[in-house]
Amino acid sequence: MFIRADRIEAVGRRREIEGLITADCDVLDAGRRVVMPGFVDAHTHPVFAGVRANEFEQRSTGATYREIAVRGGGIRSTVRATRNASLNDLVKSGQRYAQWFLRCGTTTIEAKSGYGLTIEDELKILRAIRQLNSETPLRYVSTFLGAHDIPSEYRSRRATYVSLVINEMLPRVVEEKLAEYCDVFCEADVFTNEETRQILSAARGQGLGLRVHADQLSLSGGARVAAELNAATADHLEHTDAAGIAALKAAKVQPVLLPGSVYALGLNKYPPAREMIDAGLGVVLATDFNPGSSPTPSMPMILSLACTQMKMTPAEAITAATINAAYSLGRGDEIGSLERGKRADFVIHDCEDYRELAYFFGIEHASVVYTSGKLAFSRSQRARIHLSEEDSYARNRLHC
Repeated sequence: MFIRADRIEAVGRRREIEGLITADCDVLDAGRRVVMPGFVDAHTHPVFAGVRANEFEQRSTGATYREIAVRGGGIRSTVRATRNASLNDLVKSGQRYAQWFLRCGTTTIEAKSGYGLTIEDELKILRAIRQLNSETPLRYVSTFLGAHDIPSEYRSRRATYVSLVINEMLPRVVEEKLAEYCDVFCEADVFTNEETRQILSAARGQGLGLRVHADQLSLSGGARVAAELNAATADHLEHTDAAGIAALKAAKVQPVLLPGSVYALGLNKYPPAREMIDAGLGVVLATDFNPGSSPTPSMPMILSLACTQMKMTPAEAITAATINAAYSLGRGDEIGSLERGKRADFVIHDCEDYRELAYFFGIEHASVVYTSGKLAFSRSQRARIHLSEEDSYARNRLHC
């Protein structure tokens, strides 16, 4: 693979590339290890304050996600902590999580707000995402999720909060160009189908793309709402039925499956990946990284769950975590595969067979990670990178 600046210029056999190497090239020898495009994690919540290890402990003793939420935990617990955090606090913790993603071989993430639920706090989160995108090697695609939950102060005034999201939050987000997408948690206990339609229709009118948390906790009809609105994605889908799958297929909505949240919540109903693949849907896998229901940035762990619990093949899982995910974010022509003209986002994994990524689970396989042709993470010198001592990430040299 021959790279100039931030783009892949050529991919071919060794004899085809060697003739392009000149004296000023940096040469990277993968040592017969797997080289892949960086993972594209198309559903994350990477900016928040606090952790919910106490809820993890409660679930281990039998408490359910819904029971904890009714007692004031869950999303609302993180909302309280995030409201009390400054922008600098959120950026600092976000930088830590950005390193976690890179260590796991992820180079692009979709990043949702949703832990503020006031105008200023939602804007604060989205501003933190924008700052992280400019200050870290990780690439962020921002999504406004003001409709993540009904905040405590609006529990008896649902319609007022929906109006706040539509008439005050959305215009501010668009005015500051803080998001590309709008998402809604469509669930009977959160936002109803009609409320979801109202918010997402308004978002589309403001020029944002649409994503939907759909059918996660029950068969609420979220997949059909996503199809009706021609959303880019419908996410979760643990309870989606054959009718929902058919609706997604007809509307060309990509399903984003999040097995990490099923695992972390101690549940056993995984989304019907095989049925979706057999129906011809472009399935996407993502971590759902968040402090409550899926506290993992590890796409290799998600690959393992997809293979063992949803019976996807390793090749299907990798496709779902790279090129399919890139298309779900409107970036299929830019990232997600190693092809001429695309961004040079690639990873050398410390294995000789791509199937080992899911097979050896619980391991950080990524040895070296590049984003836009620049070194973003290196686990050790075993990769035999022949570079000068100056900061590799800051350089804009030719990599071969």
